Amino acid sequence: MSSAILESEVAADAMAADPIKPMRAFDLRVSAVQQLSEHFRRITFTGSDLELFGSGADGQTLDLRVKVMIPAPGHALPELSNIRGSLQDDWYQSWLAVDESVRGVMRTYTVRALRPAVPAVGERAAVLAELDIDFVLHLHGGSGPAAEWAASAAPGDTLLLVGPCARWGDCLGIEFAPGESERVLLVGDETAVPAIAAILETLPAHVSGHAVLEVPTEGDFLEISTPANVEVRWLARGAKEHGVELSRQVRALVAPAACAVGEEPEDVDVDATILWETPVASTGHGLYAWIAGEAATIRDLRRYLVRDVGMDRNAVAFMGYWRKGQALS
Repeated sequence: MSSAILESEVAADAMAADPIKPMRAFDLRVSAVQQLSEHFRRITFTGSDLELFGSGADGQTLDLRVKVMIPAPGHALPELSNIRGSLQDDWYQSWLAVDESVRGVMRTYTVRALRPAVPAVGERAAVLAELDIDFVLHLHGGSGPAAEWAASAAPGDTLLLVGPCARWGDCLGIEFAPGESERVLLVGDETAVPAIAAILETLPAHVSGHAVLEVPTEGDFLEISTPANVEVRWLARGAKEHGVELSRQVRALVAPAACAVGEEPEDVDVDATILWETPVASTGHGLYAWIAGEAATIRDLRRYLVRDVGMDRNAVAFMGYWRKGQALS
């Protein structure tokens, strides 16, 4: 038997052992930790198969969501090799069937940045692929297990992440779809800051608009660069209720319709269902809104933009990243 045939059989066996799926589990190791501010902590990860991590066009991550799996103290994470692509598939149901004290917890985060591997050239050593996730810390006001893990994370710590597989083709988890819109309104609280920052960095120069970001304190105002003509407005919440400043600023930037109002959006019970609608923007160059954060605040802002301002609902993407008083996976 020729060596070529042997090599093809080995390759076929490898593909059978690692079939192409929309999503896959990535075993990652912390390579660096950076405290960006009191409430933002950037964790940089590397991994032997991170080069298989998927992204959007031109390697952009935009608002790409991933699942971070935090092990329970004293327990290893359950086997997740049967991941097939969505929370409706059997891997998730199997994971849920394990007692939480053993299985650990799963939380959703957005990728802040993805840097591909760089091969060795001459005397220059190879550089592994890296992935950044910015964690929000609220350790003094009640914090979840993922934020607690991030607060004490150090180089060498390990983590399991579920994300898109580059071998599949289409990248699951990216919702930002402005179409041909040349004006954008990006709105979010601290949980949406990483996604909005990544989006801003990729917008072309001809796009204009505003990004409105509400964070706990002025010390959490971060440097964000963008080639677009988009004004970034930071709002410090301080002692005010969550979302108050965000809502006030959006209403100041986008005035209600003078003569006619838009349709009344259906009411969403944010305590009973996930608030999430991300349509692809209709053909045209008008305003496209992307709003994410605490579900009740986002629901009210979406109602204002669609009903009072009169925006086409297909030009408003809204995502309840979290709900006050609830733990969401």
